[in-house]
Amino acid sequence: MTLTSTLESLPEVAKKILETFPHSRVFALYGKMGAGKTTLIRELCRQLGVSDEVQSPTFAIINEYKTLSGGSVFHFDFYRINKIEEVFDIGYEDYVYSGSYCFIEWPELAGDLLPEGTVRMEISGEKERVIRF
Repeated sequence: MTLTSTLESLPEVAKKILETFPHSRVFALYGKMGAGKTTLIRELCRQLGVSDEVQSPTFAIINEYKTLSGGSVFHFDFYRINKIEEVFDIGYEDYVYSGSYCFIEWPELAGDLLPEGTVRMEISGEKERVIRF
């Protein structure tokens, strides 16, 4: 599946992603620096009822956001991961198997740790983004 997005259409695109994968909870976002991974995650979180400010957890590696209904959404950024052990040290498995939504930036740096059923999205393009599943 391929979706095309501009900033104006991002709410519609995020809604379509969540509707297309209603039972999925782990989403891996691939794309070069500045591709729009965090921007898409911000809108996905908004669609899920997150009222917290969504920012890339580049230095923290993981951010937890609360939804209006009290649920958790986890946002990972593995850009600064140097060794696979660091992923285990943050308790990665506890999060991705929790049943909560997990959005992962730079998942290729986590090796083969993505659980079965992970939705893999590749973002490319310049002014208009192309999102492939």
